[in-house]
Amino acid sequence: MQFAPDKSPENHADAFLVCGLGRLGQQCATLLKEFGVRVIGVDISATAGQSPAVANLLDAFYEGDCSQSEILTKAGIGRCRAALLVTGDERNNIAGAFMARSLNPQVRLIIRSAQENLNSLLRQQLGNLVAFEPSQFSASAFALASLGDRTQALFEVDGVRVRVGREIVDSENAQLLGQRVFELNNARRRILSVTTQREPVRNVFFEGTHDKPIGAGDVVTYFENGDVVPSEGAFRAGGPEPRTLLMRAVAFKAWLKRLPHSVAVPRVALASFAIMLVLMLAAFVFFGLENPDIGWRDALNVSIVLAVGGFDNIFGALKLPFPISGRLYAFSVLMTVCSAVFLGVVFATLTERLLSARLQIARRRPPAPPGGHVIVIGMGAIGQRIAEILREWRQATVGVSEKPVAEDILPDMPMQTGPLREALARANVGAAKSVIAVMDDQVANLEVSLLARSLNPACAIVFRTADQELAQNVASLIARSTGLSDYVIAAEAIAGAAFGENIISAFHLDHRSALVTEYSVHPGDTLIGRNLSEIAFGYGVAPIIHKRGAEKRFNPSDDVVLEASDVVIVLATVEGLRRIEVGDRAIGEWRLWIDSSPSSASAFEGANAIARISGCALAEARAAMQRLPARLETPLYQQQGLRLARELRKLLISTHLEFEGSCGSSDQQNSLH
Repeated sequence: MQFAPDKSPENHADAFLVCGLGRLGQQCATLLKEFGVRVIGVDISATAGQSPAVANLLDAFYEGDCSQSEILTKAGIGRCRAALLVTGDERNNIAGAFMARSLNPQVRLIIRSAQENLNSLLRQQLGNLVAFEPSQFSASAFALASLGDRTQALFEVDGVRVRVGREIVDSENAQLLGQRVFELNNARRRILSVTTQREPVRNVFFEGTHDKPIGAGDVVTYFENGDVVPSEGAFRAGGPEPRTLLMRAVAFKAWLKRLPHSVAVPRVALASFAIMLVLMLAAFVFFGLENPDIGWRDALNVSIVLAVGGFDNIFGALKLPFPISGRLYAFSVLMTVCSAVFLGVVFATLTERLLSARLQIARRRPPAPPGGHVIVIGMGAIGQRIAEILREWRQATVGVSEKPVAEDILPDMPMQTGPLREALARANVGAAKSVIAVMDDQVANLEVSLLARSLNPACAIVFRTADQELAQNVASLIARSTGLSDYVIAAEAIAGAAFGENIISAFHLDHRSALVTEYSVHPGDTLIGRNLSEIAFGYGVAPIIHKRGAEKRFNPSDDVVLEASDVVIVLATVEGLRRIEVGDRAIGEWRLWIDSSPSSASAFEGANAIARISGCALAEARAAMQRLPARLETPLYQQQGLRLARELRKLLISTHLEFEGSCGSSDQQNSLH
């Protein structure tokens, strides 16, 4: 089957091919259309392309197997810019990748696959290939949503740990009141936005980052460098908080609580060994005192034989070699019984320690924590990944599943299985901090989330759903509830990767997906010669790391001018990626007026500052400083202009900013001094 016959393969130059039009494929097609590109769909089912919602997304649709040469050729793979193989069958995706590469050596391949080792080999052999699994990006989003609002993201880039945090200014962080954004920015932290709780967020990055003082109730979003555990403490304006004696005492107490679970088997073995040692010493004394003629060495020999279960070696003969009382005989019988029990425990422990690495002897899982933990419901691939992330962040975690869970899956984590109500009760849901429901059944996720809320009204609930409208409705009606779609998050990362960018991580910020993206500046790139302030404010992205050769800078200065072969890692939304892709850079709407300068030396230094911060030519800056009062012809972004004005003020140069708007009409002008 094929529709849109007027869109022949010859016209599919630079089109994007989406193979597999399930939920993930549809999300990818939706995002690609937002970029304004041509999208071609392929699915083995004809009904996948007949849906009105899907048909409106595609420029052409072809029914068939994407691993077949004939279907890919019909779809115009030879002239496509990228092929997204996102069917639910990993084998089909991999086979389709090989076929697509054979038909078009230049096409960029994006495949859905969870086989990490195989994916690495495919990248080496096929080249220009990116492999994703939806849970790769969505798991961290679910984990973060369960920890509250203070930590929005936690990821690592080139060995640098980055945390995206958010603080609502209140009594807990009153030190922020009256502060200005530029006073909080430093080498390890940058403010991304300052917004209010009442107004909707228009721009994810750099909204409200001007010179207005921060007030009570404002929401401050920022990123910082450091190994910061999510949900730990309030915003710290002065760097990491030292560990106090009380904090160390609390940590030690928590360690003592965990100790019995981590060493339960060795303790039993140690107690058994101690009991046998006491019995052996008692036998040594009793036999030595009752029969002085046999000597202490023989008494020790008898006690050892009894300790290792050798009762018949001593009392098996018809006539004993030495006299013995009834009480001592009864003690010998007791010692033999104890030997069978306690010595068996010691030998079993030794055997487990020696063979568990090879035979994977099952260990008893620890019990659920008494409170303050996170419960993950659904131990599929995404549930396991969420639990792993939470444990990496040192969060107490309990797994819950209706079906039995293999013993080698997170063996050291508490796990409760069976009917969900009973399993939640055993998981101490009443004292849990939050509950994450990520089962395959979307309705069941909502149901069990509401069940958990009924059992614990104070816990936060996070549930997996494919219906974003439902998630928003639930969030508006039920406090501390979050619905996330793993396919929506993954699709945004995949769509970004389809344009040739390296998507490192993805997370939710202000109800939108934010992508950690690596850009390489190539010779002839339009970004060459522009400073980072033009990139940040012009495209709406936040530079995190700038690399040039062996040099790497975290939170680089806005004054850095990009050169060929530079690498920039940014936080970006899909809209920001689209604007970079099509070169849609916003132009600054502010103009700097230079009123006066106290001396020629100040004018000289001022011209240097103007050229460095505004990105204009040094000759233009010097010319402006020589004909004061003068207007700088280079348009500026508001944050850029305010920073430049502050720098010039340090040189006692009087300036003011005027807003001209996109059309620069004088009737819209406002001034900032």
